[in-house]
Amino acid sequence: MVSFSAGRNIVLFLLMRGLGAFSAQMLDVAIGWHVYARTGSALSLGLVGLAQFLPLVLLLRWSGPAADRYDRRKISAFAALGQGGASLAIFLIAIFDAPIPWIYPALFALGSARAFSGPANSSLLPQIVDAAHFPRAVALSTTMFQAATIAGPAMGGIFYALGSEKIFAACALLAAAAAPIAFKIVLPNAPAATAPTGEKNALDGLRYIWSNKVLLGSISLDLFAVLFGGVTALLPIYCRDILQVGPEGLGFLRAAPAVGAIAVSLLLSVFPLRRHVGAKMFAAVAAYGVATLVFALSQNFWLSAAALASLGAFDVVSMVVRQTLSQIATPDAMRGRVSAVNFLFIGASNQLGEFESGVAAALLGAVGAALFGGVAAVVVVGVWAVLFPELRRADRFQPIEEKT
Repeated sequence: MVSFSAGRNIVLFLLMRGLGAFSAQMLDVAIGWHVYARTGSALSLGLVGLAQFLPLVLLLRWSGPAADRYDRRKISAFAALGQGGASLAIFLIAIFDAPIPWIYPALFALGSARAFSGPANSSLLPQIVDAAHFPRAVALSTTMFQAATIAGPAMGGIFYALGSEKIFAACALLAAAAAPIAFKIVLPNAPAATAPTGEKNALDGLRYIWSNKVLLGSISLDLFAVLFGGVTALLPIYCRDILQVGPEGLGFLRAAPAVGAIAVSLLLSVFPLRRHVGAKMFAAVAAYGVATLVFALSQNFWLSAAALASLGAFDVVSMVVRQTLSQIATPDAMRGRVSAVNFLFIGASNQLGEFESGVAAALLGAVGAALFGGVAAVVVVGVWAVLFPELRRADRFQPIEEKT
């Protein structure tokens, strides 16, 4: 049984993470609709993703090592304040009707805060709970995140339709509210801080992943499949021009993948993956590509929602395999740096994927871009099955031996 103090720390962690995720999801929906409504440009939507992705690359030298050297609670708190400040800047830009290009520096600042919050938050939980209760804590954290991913876009779309740009101010307050909560968390399992050992530490996470081909294959497969197959950036275009729905419809569609994800997460909590985990990951990513093709061709709102829910369902299988392999293979002293690289890869598949979608839509149209993405995701599965036979043949979750 979890002690009262441990339970309190878990609740505080979930509240901190939930506020951050909820505000981020609301903000993403509002920004997408605002930018496309003002510009009508698919490329402008793509630049929204690029502006948030670039900091993940530029700050990788510091973000991962910081999470291994310093108090992760403080990093999370200051990052939350940074996200709140960036959201407030976006509110001011929107409320004073400033030119759209002004929003991109604010998005860069938002991405900079997330570059530090991602590794710190993801590596914080093992310092809160012991190994015996860690799986349940991870399940609770995942459920909280998926719940925020469902509620955030839905509320974001509704509030944007009712209150227009004022939603950006609400996002700023919600993000900043996570900061004082972070300071209240106690870390009973925190190890002694490690001394700086040079700039090369920033690359240790990448070297660690590169040395483990199963881990490298699982992360890169998910990266490239979502990079090409993701359709998030195209949703404002589909909603306005194809499905003929407003921002509340956009919020609903943005929430649909999380609905599928949380359903499969609950299913996997009862029937966890035990055998043939590599083959199941490949099958799930291939199905992800097929669901993208269904969405690309759909002109019906509910069929589009069902396709997006399927995307989320198949993606969570890949995510579970990737996260489990990463957790069992990484010691706490390396967890921040490995998490930073993993977070960079996730950002590449999401934010950089939004840029790719915007560029492709500018060249091929929204439907053409989505079709290209679905086909590319299926092709990636075939190529990775050849390049990473160790992942394809992976049977059970077990520790991966690091090569020296």
